[in-house]
Amino acid sequence: MIKHIKLTIKGRVQGVWFRASTKQEANNLTIQGFVRNLLNGDVYIEAEGTEDQLQKFIVWCEKGPTNARVHEVIKTKGNLEYFSKFDIK
Repeated sequence: MIKHIKLTIKGRVQGVWFRASTKQEANNLTIQGFVRNLLNGDVYIEAEGTEDQLQKFIVWCEKGPTNARVHEVIKTKGNLEYFSKFDIK
């Protein structure tokens, strides 16, 4: 069963290839959705996949790429959007 989650990643997450690395990880896990920077310095993600795929994705997001310093990941459920791929916005 496909689920939809919304993630807000807080910390040092802009300017460290977070979006590009997130897209790569999403593609590796066959997750659809998007990632974008927010004006306040956070990163926002909407992702769709199975429970297992999303759990693995969340674990990755809690660490991020090498130069990121994730302090918090805020998770909320969302309604399915039926994304066809994973985009960087």
